[in-house]
Amino acid sequence: MKNTVIKFGGYASLVGGLIFTGSHFLPLDIDFGLLKIFGYASIFASLSFVFFGIKHFRDKLNQGIVTFGKALIIGLAISAVSGLVIGILDIIYVTVINPDFVSEYLQYTLDGMENTMSVEEFEKQKATRTEQMKLFDSPAIVGLLMFGTVFAIGIIASLISSLILQRKS
Repeated sequence: MKNTVIKFGGYASLVGGLIFTGSHFLPLDIDFGLLKIFGYASIFASLSFVFFGIKHFRDKLNQGIVTFGKALIIGLAISAVSGLVIGILDIIYVTVINPDFVSEYLQYTLDGMENTMSVEEFEKQKATRTEQMKLFDSPAIVGLLMFGTVFAIGIIASLISSLILQRKS
């Protein structure tokens, strides 16, 4: 089981990391909306290895048998490995590659809201969003949030994969 988690967690991290980092080498004026799509694509592509890891364990290492519980543990472990790597890459991104990311993203968000709200409502939202973004001044919080996002989606992928792939003797 440990080798399966390391192998497929590595695959998940590699694919997710390549998409995540690759998207940041696109032209500098790329829209944050498109970056968000690449971010979620990297998460979903990496978490596809949850299914393949559980299937590999069941079919190749465990004589075609895997319980729901064991499959869930494998899936969660692969999700955790992927989340950890993508979280670390996010920390590197906001500290080394683009230290202005938080302020740029806040401005992008505010620009989008300004055209759709009344002046009073916009000022309230601006104050709220600015206060919320202060949390992101800490790279550790950014990394934890990314880990949490990947792992939360990984929980869903693990549950679905475990239900599909479980097979008793």
